[in-house]
Amino acid sequence: MKARYLPPLLACVMGICWGHVACAQTYPAKPIRFYTPYPPGGTTDILARIFGAKMYETWGQPVIIEAKPGAGGNIGADFVAKSPPDGYTILMGASGPLAINASLFSKLPYDPAKDFAPVVLSASVPLVLVTHPSLPVKNVREFIALMKAHPGQFNYASAGPGSPQHLTAEMFKFMTKVEMTHIPYKGSGPAIVDLIGGQIPFAFESMIPILPHVKSGKLRGLAVTSSTRSPVLPQISTVAESGVPGFESIAWYGVVAPAGTPKDIVAKLNAEMVRIANLPDIRQRLIEMGSPPVAGTPDQFGALIKSEIPKWAKVVKQANVSLD
Repeated sequence: MKARYLPPLLACVMGICWGHVACAQTYPAKPIRFYTPYPPGGTTDILARIFGAKMYETWGQPVIIEAKPGAGGNIGADFVAKSPPDGYTILMGASGPLAINASLFSKLPYDPAKDFAPVVLSASVPLVLVTHPSLPVKNVREFIALMKAHPGQFNYASAGPGSPQHLTAEMFKFMTKVEMTHIPYKGSGPAIVDLIGGQIPFAFESMIPILPHVKSGKLRGLAVTSSTRSPVLPQISTVAESGVPGFESIAWYGVVAPAGTPKDIVAKLNAEMVRIANLPDIRQRLIEMGSPPVAGTPDQFGALIKSEIPKWAKVVKQANVSLD
C-alpha cells in the first residue's frame, strides 16, 4: 500500500523543489515595493533609495520606494508583515518597529521576532546630540547646565514616540537628572526641518540624515552617542567622555520581508544587498555618512533582532515609557 502512494508523493515534493528553483531563477519578474516605516528624508528613506537604485541597475526591475509612516513605525511594519510572502514587498526597518516597540505597546499588531524573514542588516549608526546654533551652548557640560537651570522649559524633537531618538533622550535625562519636554514628530525628516528652522532647539538624531547639516553649520553637533568618536566627526566628543560615563546608544537599520518568503528569494535579496554595500562607491558613501556597511547573513540579522528586544525592554522600563 505504501509503495503505491510513494511515486505521487515524491513527484509532489520534486515539483515543489523545482518550483522554488524556478522562482529564484526568475525573481524578480516584476517591480519590487520597498517600504519605509517613517516619512521621506530620514535614515530608512535614504538607505532604501541607495540600495533600491542599485538593485534596479542589476535586475532591471523598478524598486519603488514608498513611505508608510505612523504609530512609531508600526503602520509600515504591520503592512509588510501582512503582505504576500513573495519577495515583492520588503521593508527597510529600524530598531524601533523591529525591537523597541515590542516593549512600548502591549498590543503590537505584529510580532517582530516571528512575522518577518530577516534579509540583511544595512546600517548601525550612532546618534548625535544636535542643537540649533541659537542655543547658547557649545558642549555637553554647558548643555546639562542650561537644562538644569531651566527644568522642563526646553523641548526636544524625536522621530516619534518610542523611537531610538526618543529613548536615547530619555536615557540621557535619566542619567543626567535633567528635565526636557518631548515633542514627537512623524519621522526624522520633519523633525530635522524644524530643527534647522529653529522651531525646536535640539534633538538626539541619527548620524545619516543629520551629518550634512552639522558639517554645513546649520546645526551644531555637541556629542555622539557611541562609545568611541565617529571617524566622520572626530572633533565631536562622545556623551560618555563629556561627563556622562557609560552612556551609549546605537541605532540600526535593516531589511526584512514577510515571514514565509522563500529562503532562496531571501538569499538572493541578501546576496544582492551585500554586493551593493561592498561596491566601492556605495561603501565610500556609507562611510562618509557615518555608517560603515555591516551586511552579514539573514541568520545574523535575525539573531540581532531577537537579542535587541529584551535589551531595549530594559531601557523602556528604566525610562518608564509606555505608548498604550
